[in-house]
Formats: sequence, C-alpha cells, structure tokens
Amino acid sequence: MAGIDAAAVTNGSDSDDIVAKLKTRLIDHSFPLWSTEGWDRATGGFIDRLTSDGRADRLAPRRVFVQARQIYCFARAAKIGWYPQGREIALKALEYLLTKAKSPDGKPGFVHVLAHDGSALDPLRDSYDHAFILLALATVYSLDRDAEVRAEIDMLCEYLDSQLRSPHGGVLEGRPPSMPRRQNPQMHLFEAMIAAFDATHDTVFLNWAQDFFALFMAHLYDKKKKVLGEYFEADWSRIEPVSVEPGHQAEWVWLLKGFERITGCPTGRFRAELLASALRYRDDVTGCLVDEGNAAGEIKRHSQRCWPQTEIAKAWIAQAESGEAGAADEARAALSRLERYYLSHPVAGGWYDQFDREGNLLIPTIPASSFYHVLCAVVEADAVLR
Repeated sequence: MAGIDAAAVTNGSDSDDIVAKLKTRLIDHSFPLWSTEGWDRATGGFIDRLTSDGRADRLAPRRVFVQARQIYCFARAAKIGWYPQGREIALKALEYLLTKAKSPDGKPGFVHVLAHDGSALDPLRDSYDHAFILLALATVYSLDRDAEVRAEIDMLCEYLDSQLRSPHGGVLEGRPPSMPRRQNPQMHLFEAMIAAFDATHDTVFLNWAQDFFALFMAHLYDKKKKVLGEYFEADWSRIEPVSVEPGHQAEWVWLLKGFERITGCPTGRFRAELLASALRYRDDVTGCLVDEGNAAGEIKRHSQRCWPQTEIAKAWIAQAESGEAGAADEARAALSRLERYYLSHPVAGGWYDQFDREGNLLIPTIPASSFYHVLCAVVEADAVLR
C-alpha cells in the first residue's frame, strides 16, 4: 500500500468500469466465500473472521452485530437479485441468531457475544448490536413480509423504547448502561429505522428516525465547527478534546440523504459540511481517509481502515444522486481506491482491514464485519452511478 501514488488510482480507465468490477467480485467471490467457508455447518451461524489464507477461524467468538450484518448482506443481495440463494442463507442465519442470542439467560434483549458453540459469552445488551439486529430484521422482512419477522421487529423496538430510551434523547449505551455516550449506536439506529420504514411503511419507524435526526441536530453535530463528535457525557455535552472519525462524517452524509428521501426534510447544507469535514482527514499518499482526527482538522491516528473508504464512496454517491457536479467521478475514484488498496486480496472475495501510515498491514485476518460496508457501497453505486 505504501509508496503508491494516489493519482494512479483516480486516473485512467480503471475507474470507468469500477462499479461493474466490484459487483462481479461480490457476486462471484464474496458471497460464495462467506456462505461456505464463512458459515459453520456444524453448529450454525456465521464465522466472525477468516485467516489470512481464507480459512475459517472456527474458535473465534461470534459478535452478535456481525451475525446481524451478515444476515443483512445475504437478504439484501437476494432482494435485489444479485444472489438469490441469499434468502435461504439469511433465513437460516436469522433462526440461529434468534435461537442463540435472544434472551438465552431469560432476560429481554440480545446478548453481545456468543462463543463458537453458540453459548452466550457476554450477556451485555448493547445498543449498537440491536441497531444491526433491527437492520437485519427489516431487510429479511422486505423479502416476504413474514408476520413472525414483523413481530420480532416490534418486540425489539419495544425493548428499545422501554429499556434503552435515554431521558436526554436517543438511547443508552446498553444494559447495564455505561459511559461515555457514543454517537455510533445512535447513527446505526437512525439507519435501521429508515430501513424499517422502507420495509414496512409504518410511521412508527419514521417517528423514531425523526427522533435520531433531532438528536443529531441538537447534540451530535457541532454546527459551528462543522464536525460530528464521537463521545459525550450523559446529557450529550461534548467530551473534550473532541474525537472526529472521518468515516462517520461521511456515513452521516449518506444517511441524511436517506432521511431526506423518506421525509422531504432538506439536508443538503449538513451533507455538504460533513463531506467537506471528512475530506480534511486524508492520507497524502493514498488519498484514503484516516481513522481519527480532532475538531481542528488535524490527524490524530494515521492508520486507515477499510470501512471509512466505503463510507466516503457512499457520501459522494449521495451527492451524485442529489445532482452535485463532479460527485459521480469522485465516487468512482473512491471505489477505485477501495478496490486497489483493500479488495485486491489473494483470497478471492476477501479484503484487507487496516494499514498503518507506512502501508503495513495491521490486522492479518479477514473480518466478516467489513462485508456490510463493502456491499452497501457497491449496491448504492450500482443504483446511482450506472
């Protein structure tokens, strides 16, 4: 990764067919990989990570949000016709999730981590996990409008409402509550509520989405400094110094476009500001987003994970959909960087997760958690850019 001129990624014909190239990569390689080596045929459930040579790490703990993300990926691919067999896989995985992770100790909510044999390893009820479980349920529901899946959606939302609602807005970190408050679970619940509204057309989810948008406007986003904070006190006052994750700045651009689509509420000003903020935190050589900065625009962590690169692509795609001049070309360039640096893995259908400033690989395994990010970027690109 180190020493490669970023211009080489954005120039030439490489970006012209990048969307088709990535779509083919996912359909021909990623879905087959994660439905075979990435699925535990003995005990059920998705494998959390593969080794560097593409073999399942079967003894690794299974994070519940990763199970949910993989269900989302296969259900989404089935819904749009990319991978029709994804429906059966998603349904089988959802049964595993509900059987193993939902209330195994008799208490409401989903546990945080499962052991490789499916037993509960960490009983924490984490809001971030529940956001992805809702996203998975909404996506599965969109396939068949199954009444039992809808009942699970309603039960999860009742749990959020009765057990996790914060008196200061948004939701608590989990049960038991913890500090600091994070914007990340709020962001993904915002995403999940938009998806649930799309799947059901029930205004209860629209109301939830509006609540999270109000939280964004009132507390999460600093309108003066034009940055999204990461960590907060219980009452949503900012913890100084403010940590800024460029990938989340970009992710909100795409989410705000989705919120505008379902409500008609104009979000263009904030999308433009967030995108401009995210672009301050780029590596000079690769052009990729780094992992962390501060509110002054200074880079604090020069490492570069895969997922922020998918989110900056989605941000540009959202702006292209809004008609911003040059946004489509920027989106293709971002996808080309993603392909060049992260997806060109010797394991077909795999990816690299994180590099340091010098281009050295920091995480040797292939985490399942990245599939959600990569798929979402390519699906959005295929819908808007082609």
